[in-house]
Amino acid sequence: MTALLYRLTPRTLRGRLSLVALTTATLLMVILTVAFNTVAQQRLQHQADDQQHSRAAAVATTVDTSGTAVRVLETPHDNLLDANVWIYAGRRLLEEPPTAGPVTRVADGLARRGGRHCVTATSTGHPLRLCSQPVPGVSGDTSEATVVTALDLSPYRSSANTLLLGSLALDAVMLACTYALTRLAVGRALRPVRTMTDQATQWSAVASEERFGGTRRPAELARLGTSLDALLDRIRTVLRHERQLTGELSHELRTPLSRIIAELDWWHTRPRTADQTRATHKVIAEAAESMRSICDTLLDDARNGALTAPGTAEVLPTLHHLTEALDSPSHLTVTTDGPGLLTGVPPALLQRIVSPLLTNACRYAHSSVTVRAYRAPDGVRVDVIDDGPGVPPRFAGQLFEPGQRADPGDGHSGAGLGLPLAQRLARSVGGEVTYDPGHAPGARFVVSLPAG
Repeated sequence: MTALLYRLTPRTLRGRLSLVALTTATLLMVILTVAFNTVAQQRLQHQADDQQHSRAAAVATTVDTSGTAVRVLETPHDNLLDANVWIYAGRRLLEEPPTAGPVTRVADGLARRGGRHCVTATSTGHPLRLCSQPVPGVSGDTSEATVVTALDLSPYRSSANTLLLGSLALDAVMLACTYALTRLAVGRALRPVRTMTDQATQWSAVASEERFGGTRRPAELARLGTSLDALLDRIRTVLRHERQLTGELSHELRTPLSRIIAELDWWHTRPRTADQTRATHKVIAEAAESMRSICDTLLDDARNGALTAPGTAEVLPTLHHLTEALDSPSHLTVTTDGPGLLTGVPPALLQRIVSPLLTNACRYAHSSVTVRAYRAPDGVRVDVIDDGPGVPPRFAGQLFEPGQRADPGDGHSGAGLGLPLAQRLARSVGGEVTYDPGHAPGARFVVSLPAG
Protein backbone atom coordinates (compact mmCIF):
# COMPACT_ATOMS: atom_id res chain seq x y z
CA MET A 1 0.00 0.00 0.00
CA THR A 2 2.81 2.41 0.88
CA ALA A 3 4.59 1.69 -2.40
CA LEU A 4 1.35 2.23 -4.31
CA LEU A 5 0.75 5.56 -2.58
CA TYR A 6 4.33 6.56 -3.32
CA ARG A 7 3.88 5.79 -7.01
CA LEU A 8 0.61 7.69 -7.12
CA THR A 9 2.07 10.76 -5.40
CA PRO A 10 2.95 13.49 -7.92
CA ARG A 11 6.67 13.99 -8.43
CA THR A 12 6.55 17.74 -9.09
CA LEU A 13 6.02 20.43 -6.47
CA ARG A 14 3.17 21.90 -8.50
CA GLY A 15 1.40 18.53 -8.59
CA ARG A 16 1.84 17.98 -4.85
CA LEU A 17 0.59 21.45 -3.93
CA SER A 18 -2.35 21.02 -6.28
CA LEU A 19 -3.15 17.66 -4.67
CA VAL A 20 -2.98 19.20 -1.18
CA ALA A 21 -5.27 22.05 -2.25
CA LEU A 22 -7.70 19.60 -3.88
CA THR A 23 -7.76 17.37 -0.79
CA THR A 24 -8.33 20.33 1.53
CA ALA A 25 -11.07 21.75 -0.69
CA THR A 26 -12.73 18.31 -0.89
CA LEU A 27 -12.87 17.95 2.89
CA LEU A 28 -14.25 21.47 3.24
CA MET A 29 -16.85 20.88 0.52
CA VAL A 30 -17.97 17.60 2.13
CA ILE A 31 -18.45 19.29 5.50
CA LEU A 32 -20.32 22.25 3.98
CA THR A 33 -22.49 19.99 1.81
CA VAL A 34 -23.47 17.73 4.70
CA ALA A 35 -24.21 20.73 6.92
CA PHE A 36 -26.20 22.52 4.21
CA ASN A 37 -28.32 19.53 3.30
CA THR A 38 -28.94 18.67 6.94
CA VAL A 39 -30.17 22.19 7.64
CA ALA A 40 -32.25 22.15 4.44
CA GLN A 41 -33.93 18.88 5.41
CA GLN A 42 -34.63 20.15 8.91
CA ARG A 43 -36.10 23.33 7.46
CA LEU A 44 -38.33 21.45 5.02
CA GLN A 45 -39.55 19.17 7.80
CA HIS A 46 -40.27 22.18 9.98
CA GLN A 47 -42.31 23.72 7.18
CA ALA A 48 -44.25 20.46 6.76
CA ASP A 49 -44.97 20.36 10.51
CA ASP A 50 -46.15 23.97 10.48
CA GLN A 51 -48.48 23.17 7.61
CA GLN A 52 -49.78 20.13 9.49
CA HIS A 53 -50.51 22.13 12.62
CA SER A 54 -52.26 24.80 10.58
CA ARG A 55 -54.52 22.16 8.98
CA ALA A 56 -55.16 20.56 12.35
CA ALA A 57 -56.16 23.93 13.80
CA ALA A 58 -58.53 24.48 10.87
CA VAL A 59 -60.08 21.02 11.35
CA ALA A 60 -60.35 21.64 15.10
CA THR A 61 -62.80 24.47 14.38
CA THR A 62 -65.23 21.87 13.00
CA VAL A 63 -65.12 19.79 16.20
CA ASP A 64 -67.76 20.66 18.81
CA THR A 65 -66.66 19.83 22.38
CA SER A 66 -69.24 21.97 24.18
CA GLY A 67 -71.66 19.15 24.90
CA THR A 68 -71.38 15.91 26.70
CA ALA A 69 -70.18 14.21 23.52
CA VAL A 70 -67.73 15.29 20.88
CA ARG A 71 -69.42 16.08 17.57
CA VAL A 72 -67.97 16.83 14.13
CA LEU A 73 -69.75 19.73 12.49
CA GLU A 74 -70.47 19.73 8.80
CA THR A 75 -68.98 22.58 6.75
CA PRO A 76 -69.40 23.56 3.09
CA HIS A 77 -65.86 22.47 2.21
CA ASP A 78 -65.34 19.69 4.67
CA ASN A 79 -64.16 17.36 1.91
CA LEU A 80 -60.98 19.45 1.66
CA LEU A 81 -60.50 19.49 5.39
CA ASP A 82 -61.25 15.78 5.79
CA ALA A 83 -58.50 14.67 3.39
CA ASN A 84 -55.89 12.74 5.42
CA VAL A 85 -57.52 13.73 8.71
CA TRP A 86 -58.43 11.54 11.75
CA ILE A 87 -60.68 12.84 14.51
CA TYR A 88 -60.75 11.07 17.90
CA ALA A 89 -62.93 11.43 20.93
CA GLY A 90 -60.56 10.13 23.57
CA ARG A 91 -59.30 6.92 22.01
CA ARG A 92 -62.42 6.39 19.94
CA LEU A 93 -62.08 7.15 16.25
CA LEU A 94 -64.84 9.40 15.03
CA GLU A 95 -63.71 10.05 11.49
CA GLU A 96 -60.93 8.85 9.19
CA PRO A 97 -59.91 9.26 5.52
CA PRO A 98 -61.52 6.89 3.04
CA THR A 99 -58.17 5.32 2.05
CA ALA A 100 -56.35 5.44 5.33
CA GLY A 101 -55.19 1.83 5.42
CA PRO A 102 -52.42 0.86 7.85
CA VAL A 103 -51.56 4.51 8.57
CA THR A 104 -54.60 4.59 10.87
CA ARG A 105 -52.64 2.54 13.41
CA VAL A 106 -50.00 5.30 13.49
CA ALA A 107 -52.74 7.91 13.95
CA ASP A 108 -54.22 5.79 16.79
CA GLY A 109 -50.89 5.81 18.51
CA LEU A 110 -50.62 9.59 18.29
CA ALA A 111 -54.15 9.96 19.67
CA ARG A 112 -53.35 7.71 22.67
CA ARG A 113 -50.19 9.74 23.43
CA GLY A 114 -52.10 12.99 23.57
CA GLY A 115 -50.63 16.44 23.13
CA ARG A 116 -48.87 17.75 20.01
CA HIS A 117 -46.58 15.17 18.40
CA CYS A 118 -45.36 14.37 14.88
CA VAL A 119 -44.05 11.12 13.39
CA THR A 120 -43.06 9.92 9.94
CA ALA A 121 -44.58 6.82 8.41
CA THR A 122 -44.74 5.13 5.02
CA SER A 123 -47.89 4.30 3.10
CA THR A 124 -47.92 2.66 -0.35
CA GLY A 125 -44.32 3.64 -0.88
CA HIS A 126 -44.84 7.32 -0.02
CA PRO A 127 -43.47 8.96 3.10
CA LEU A 128 -46.13 10.59 5.28
CA ARG A 129 -45.80 13.07 8.10
CA LEU A 130 -48.50 12.67 10.80
CA CYS A 131 -49.11 15.29 13.48
CA SER A 132 -51.57 15.27 16.39
CA GLN A 133 -53.36 18.38 17.65
CA PRO A 134 -55.59 18.36 20.81
CA VAL A 135 -58.86 20.24 20.55
CA PRO A 136 -59.45 22.67 23.45
CA GLY A 137 -62.79 22.69 25.26
CA VAL A 138 -65.13 25.60 25.83
CA SER A 139 -63.37 26.68 29.03
CA GLY A 140 -59.99 26.54 27.30
CA ASP A 141 -58.92 23.26 28.82
CA THR A 142 -57.79 20.47 26.62
CA SER A 143 -60.60 18.02 25.96
CA GLU A 144 -60.56 14.43 25.02
CA ALA A 145 -60.82 15.30 21.30
CA THR A 146 -57.71 14.96 19.10
CA VAL A 147 -57.17 15.79 15.46
CA VAL A 148 -54.44 13.90 13.52
CA THR A 149 -53.43 15.15 10.09
CA ALA A 150 -51.17 13.52 7.50
CA LEU A 151 -49.07 15.10 4.77
CA ASP A 152 -47.29 13.48 1.84
CA LEU A 153 -43.54 14.26 2.16
CA SER A 154 -42.68 13.24 -1.41
CA PRO A 155 -42.51 16.87 -2.71
CA TYR A 156 -40.31 17.83 0.23
CA ARG A 157 -38.04 14.82 -0.29
CA SER A 158 -37.86 15.68 -3.99
CA SER A 159 -36.83 19.23 -3.11
CA ALA A 160 -34.21 17.90 -0.68
CA ASN A 161 -32.82 15.51 -3.30
CA THR A 162 -32.70 18.34 -5.83
CA LEU A 163 -30.76 20.47 -3.37
CA LEU A 164 -28.38 17.56 -2.71
CA LEU A 165 -27.73 16.96 -6.41
CA GLY A 166 -27.30 20.67 -7.01
CA SER A 167 -24.82 21.01 -4.15
CA LEU A 168 -22.85 17.96 -5.38
CA ALA A 169 -22.69 19.41 -8.89
CA LEU A 170 -21.57 22.75 -7.47
CA ASP A 171 -18.93 20.93 -5.37
CA ALA A 172 -17.60 19.16 -8.46
CA VAL A 173 -17.35 22.44 -10.36
CA MET A 174 -15.68 24.16 -7.41
CA LEU A 175 -13.15 21.34 -6.96
CA ALA A 176 -12.29 21.33 -10.66
CA CYS A 177 -11.82 25.10 -10.59
CA THR A 178 -9.75 24.86 -7.39
CA TYR A 179 -7.42 22.25 -8.88
CA ALA A 180 -7.02 24.13 -12.16
CA LEU A 181 -6.46 27.50 -10.52
CA THR A 182 -4.02 26.01 -8.01
CA ARG A 183 -1.94 24.40 -10.75
CA LEU A 184 -2.01 27.63 -12.73
CA ALA A 185 -1.09 29.79 -9.73
CA VAL A 186 1.66 27.44 -8.50
CA GLY A 187 3.01 27.08 -12.04
CA ARG A 188 3.21 30.85 -12.44
CA ALA A 189 4.77 31.21 -8.99
CA LEU A 190 7.41 28.54 -9.72
CA ARG A 191 8.24 29.83 -13.20
CA PRO A 192 10.82 32.32 -11.86
CA VAL A 193 12.35 29.54 -9.77
CA ARG A 194 12.73 27.35 -12.85
CA THR A 195 14.25 30.28 -14.75
CA MET A 196 16.66 30.99 -11.89
CA THR A 197 17.65 27.33 -11.72
CA ASP A 198 18.40 27.22 -15.46
CA GLN A 199 20.40 30.44 -15.20
CA ALA A 200 22.36 29.16 -12.20
CA THR A 201 23.20 25.94 -14.07
CA GLN A 202 24.34 27.89 -17.11
CA TRP A 203 26.33 30.43 -15.12
CA SER A 204 28.04 27.78 -13.01
CA ALA A 205 29.16 25.89 -16.13
CA VAL A 206 30.90 28.92 -17.64
CA ALA A 207 31.90 30.66 -14.36
CA SER A 208 29.87 33.70 -15.33
CA GLU A 209 30.03 36.97 -13.37
CA GLU A 210 26.25 37.40 -13.55
CA ARG A 211 24.26 37.12 -10.33
CA PHE A 212 20.64 37.23 -9.18
CA GLY A 213 21.06 39.95 -6.57
CA GLY A 214 20.48 42.86 -8.95
CA THR A 215 16.91 41.90 -9.91
CA ARG A 216 13.86 42.88 -7.84
CA ARG A 217 11.95 39.78 -6.75
CA PRO A 218 9.54 38.74 -3.98
CA ALA A 219 11.11 38.16 -0.58
CA GLU A 220 11.16 34.35 -0.92
CA LEU A 221 12.76 34.45 -4.36
CA ALA A 222 15.18 37.15 -3.19
CA ARG A 223 16.39 34.79 -0.44
CA LEU A 224 16.66 32.00 -2.99
CA GLY A 225 18.63 34.31 -5.27
CA THR A 226 20.98 35.17 -2.41
CA SER A 227 21.55 31.47 -1.72
CA LEU A 228 22.16 30.75 -5.40
CA ASP A 229 24.56 33.70 -5.61
CA ALA A 230 26.52 32.33 -2.66
CA LEU A 231 26.56 28.90 -4.29
CA LEU A 232 27.78 30.37 -7.59
CA ASP A 233 30.49 32.28 -5.75
CA ARG A 234 31.63 29.09 -4.05
CA ILE A 235 31.65 27.24 -7.36
CA ARG A 236 33.62 30.05 -8.93
CA THR A 237 36.08 29.98 -6.03
CA VAL A 238 36.48 26.21 -6.34
CA LEU A 239 37.06 26.48 -10.10
CA ARG A 240 39.55 29.29 -9.56
CA HIS A 241 41.39 27.26 -6.94
CA GLU A 242 41.37 24.24 -9.22
CA ARG A 243 42.84 26.23 -12.09
CA GLN A 244 45.31 27.84 -9.72
CA LEU A 245 46.45 24.49 -8.31
CA THR A 246 46.77 23.03 -11.81
CA GLY A 247 48.82 26.00 -12.97
CA GLU A 248 51.02 25.95 -9.87
CA LEU A 249 51.70 22.23 -10.19
CA SER A 250 52.55 22.68 -13.87
CA HIS A 251 54.75 25.66 -13.04
CA GLU A 252 56.65 23.97 -10.23
CA LEU A 253 56.99 20.56 -11.89
CA ARG A 254 58.39 22.03 -15.09
CA THR A 255 61.96 22.45 -13.72
CA PRO A 256 62.51 18.92 -12.27
CA LEU A 257 60.77 17.39 -15.27
CA SER A 258 63.07 19.31 -17.61
CA ARG A 259 66.06 17.99 -15.65
CA ILE A 260 64.82 14.42 -16.04
CA ILE A 261 64.27 14.86 -19.78
CA ALA A 262 67.67 16.53 -20.21
CA GLU A 263 69.48 13.78 -18.30
CA LEU A 264 67.74 11.05 -20.29
CA ASP A 265 68.53 12.76 -23.61
CA TRP A 266 72.14 13.27 -22.57
CA TRP A 267 72.39 9.65 -21.40
CA HIS A 268 71.00 8.31 -24.71
CA THR A 269 73.22 10.39 -26.98
CA ARG A 270 76.44 8.46 -26.34
CA PRO A 271 77.67 5.48 -24.37
CA ARG A 272 78.16 6.12 -20.65
CA THR A 273 80.38 4.58 -18.06
CA ALA A 274 78.96 2.94 -14.98
CA ASP A 275 79.85 5.99 -12.86
CA GLN A 276 78.17 8.35 -15.34
CA THR A 277 75.08 6.13 -15.42
CA ARG A 278 74.91 6.15 -11.62
CA ALA A 279 75.26 9.92 -11.65
CA THR A 280 72.43 10.20 -14.17
CA HIS A 281 70.28 7.91 -12.04
CA LYS A 282 71.03 10.05 -8.99
CA VAL A 283 70.01 13.25 -10.78
CA ILE A 284 66.78 11.62 -12.02
CA ALA A 285 66.02 10.28 -8.54
CA GLU A 286 66.60 13.69 -6.99
CA ALA A 287 64.36 15.32 -9.60
CA ALA A 288 61.65 12.73 -9.01
CA GLU A 289 61.93 13.25 -5.25
CA SER A 290 61.65 16.98 -5.86
CA MET A 291 58.51 16.41 -7.92
CA ARG A 292 56.98 14.35 -5.13
CA SER A 293 57.88 17.01 -2.58
CA ILE A 294 56.31 19.68 -4.79
CA CYS A 295 53.09 17.68 -5.17
CA ASP A 296 52.88 16.93 -1.42
CA THR A 297 53.50 20.54 -0.45
CA LEU A 298 51.04 22.10 -2.89
CA LEU A 299 48.32 19.51 -2.33
CA ASP A 300 48.64 19.79 1.45
CA ASP A 301 48.33 23.57 1.18
CA ALA A 302 45.31 23.22 -1.16
CA ARG A 303 43.55 20.85 1.25
CA ASN A 304 44.19 22.72 4.48
CA GLY A 305 44.94 26.32 3.51
CA ALA A 306 47.82 26.19 6.02
CA LEU A 307 50.58 23.74 6.83
CA THR A 308 49.38 21.28 9.47
CA ALA A 309 52.84 20.36 10.80
CA PRO A 310 55.19 23.33 10.21
CA GLY A 311 58.45 21.80 11.49
CA THR A 312 61.83 23.50 11.09
CA ALA A 313 64.52 23.73 8.42
CA GLU A 314 68.20 24.69 8.38
CA VAL A 315 68.29 27.60 5.98
CA LEU A 316 71.79 27.25 4.53
CA PRO A 317 71.68 23.54 3.52
CA THR A 318 68.18 23.99 2.10
CA LEU A 319 69.20 26.98 -0.02
CA HIS A 320 72.37 25.20 -1.22
CA HIS A 321 70.30 22.20 -2.24
CA LEU A 322 67.91 24.47 -4.07
CA THR A 323 70.68 26.29 -5.97
CA GLU A 324 72.26 23.01 -7.01
CA ALA A 325 69.01 21.99 -8.68
CA LEU A 326 69.01 25.04 -11.01
CA ASP A 327 70.26 24.84 -14.56
CA SER A 328 72.84 27.64 -14.28
CA PRO A 329 74.14 27.90 -10.71
CA SER A 330 77.60 29.29 -11.62
CA HIS A 331 76.70 32.94 -10.99
CA LEU A 332 74.78 32.35 -7.75
CA THR A 333 76.02 33.44 -4.35
CA VAL A 334 74.37 32.04 -1.23
CA THR A 335 75.29 33.63 2.09
CA THR A 336 73.91 33.48 5.65
CA ASP A 337 74.72 35.43 8.79
CA GLY A 338 76.07 32.39 10.55
CA PRO A 339 75.72 28.63 10.96
CA GLY A 340 72.66 27.08 12.53
CA LEU A 341 70.15 29.56 11.16
CA LEU A 342 66.74 27.87 11.53
CA THR A 343 63.30 28.80 10.23
CA GLY A 344 59.93 27.51 11.43
CA VAL A 345 58.91 25.85 8.14
CA PRO A 346 59.81 22.43 6.72
CA PRO A 347 62.59 22.26 4.10
CA ALA A 348 60.20 21.36 1.25
CA LEU A 349 58.04 24.42 1.91
CA LEU A 350 61.09 26.70 2.21
CA GLN A 351 62.25 25.47 -1.20
CA ARG A 352 58.80 26.08 -2.72
CA ILE A 353 58.74 29.64 -1.36
CA VAL A 354 62.24 30.60 -2.49
CA SER A 355 62.32 28.58 -5.74
CA PRO A 356 60.09 30.91 -7.86
CA LEU A 357 62.08 33.96 -6.70
CA LEU A 358 65.36 32.26 -7.47
CA THR A 359 64.15 31.01 -10.85
CA ASN A 360 63.05 34.51 -11.89
CA ALA A 361 66.33 35.99 -10.65
CA CYS A 362 68.37 33.51 -12.70
CA ARG A 363 66.13 34.14 -15.72
CA TYR A 364 66.57 37.94 -15.78
CA ALA A 365 69.97 38.48 -14.11
CA HIS A 366 72.86 39.81 -16.24
CA SER A 367 75.77 38.41 -14.26
CA SER A 368 75.00 37.74 -10.63
CA VAL A 369 72.28 36.52 -8.28
CA THR A 370 72.66 36.77 -4.53
CA VAL A 371 70.69 34.80 -1.96
CA ARG A 372 71.24 36.07 1.59
CA ALA A 373 69.65 34.69 4.75
CA TYR A 374 69.86 36.51 8.07
CA ARG A 375 68.10 36.93 11.38
CA ALA A 376 65.51 39.65 11.88
CA PRO A 377 63.62 40.87 14.97
CA ASP A 378 60.47 39.04 13.85
CA GLY A 379 62.11 35.83 12.54
CA VAL A 380 64.25 34.91 9.55
CA ARG A 381 64.57 36.75 6.27
CA VAL A 382 65.88 35.59 2.91
CA ASP A 383 66.81 38.17 0.26
CA VAL A 384 66.94 37.19 -3.41
CA ILE A 385 68.77 39.88 -5.37
CA ASP A 386 69.69 40.03 -9.07
CA ASP A 387 71.31 42.65 -11.30
CA GLY A 388 68.76 42.37 -14.10
CA PRO A 389 66.43 45.04 -15.52
CA GLY A 390 64.21 44.99 -12.45
CA VAL A 391 60.44 45.32 -12.28
CA PRO A 392 58.84 48.15 -14.32
CA PRO A 393 57.27 50.67 -11.88
CA ARG A 394 53.94 50.51 -13.68
CA PHE A 395 53.79 46.74 -13.05
CA ALA A 396 54.79 46.75 -9.38
CA GLY A 397 51.17 46.79 -8.21
CA GLN A 398 50.32 43.65 -10.25
CA LEU A 399 53.45 41.72 -9.38
CA PHE A 400 51.76 39.19 -7.12
CA GLU A 401 48.53 38.77 -9.10
CA PRO A 402 48.14 35.28 -10.65
CA GLY A 403 48.64 35.13 -14.43
CA GLN A 404 50.18 38.62 -14.72
CA ARG A 405 53.52 39.24 -16.46
CA ALA A 406 55.26 42.57 -17.07
CA ASP A 407 56.18 41.68 -20.66
CA PRO A 408 54.76 38.41 -22.03
CA GLY A 409 56.83 38.84 -25.20
CA ASP A 410 60.23 39.12 -23.48
CA GLY A 411 61.31 35.73 -24.80
CA HIS A 412 61.15 33.94 -21.45
CA SER A 413 58.67 31.19 -20.65
CA GLY A 414 56.39 31.58 -17.70
CA ALA A 415 52.76 31.83 -16.71
CA GLY A 416 52.93 34.50 -14.04
CA LEU A 417 52.20 32.03 -11.23
CA GLY A 418 55.51 31.72 -9.39
CA LEU A 419 55.46 34.94 -7.34
CA PRO A 420 51.78 34.58 -6.29
CA LEU A 421 52.51 30.99 -5.24
CA ALA A 422 55.54 32.00 -3.18
CA GLN A 423 53.58 34.75 -1.42
CA ARG A 424 50.59 32.47 -0.72
CA LEU A 425 52.75 29.68 0.71
CA ALA A 426 54.65 32.14 2.88
CA ARG A 427 51.41 33.60 4.23
CA SER A 428 50.10 30.10 4.99
CA VAL A 429 52.78 29.76 7.72
CA GLY A 430 52.59 33.34 8.97
CA GLY A 431 55.27 34.77 6.71
CA GLU A 432 55.35 37.15 3.76
CA VAL A 433 57.03 37.75 0.40
CA THR A 434 57.55 41.40 -0.60
CA TYR A 435 59.24 43.36 -3.37
CA ASP A 436 61.64 46.22 -2.58
CA PRO A 437 60.88 48.97 -5.12
CA GLY A 438 63.77 51.12 -3.85
CA HIS A 439 66.48 48.64 -4.82
CA ALA A 440 68.49 49.46 -7.96
CA PRO A 441 69.83 48.20 -10.21
CA GLY A 442 67.98 44.93 -10.60
CA ALA A 443 65.35 43.54 -8.28
CA ARG A 444 65.23 42.57 -4.60
CA PHE A 445 62.63 40.24 -3.10
CA VAL A 446 62.45 39.68 0.66
CA VAL A 447 61.04 36.49 2.22
CA SER A 448 60.01 36.86 5.88
CA LEU A 449 59.46 33.62 7.81
CA PRO A 450 59.00 32.70 11.47
CA ALA A 451 62.10 31.59 13.30
CA GLY A 452 62.61 27.97 14.15
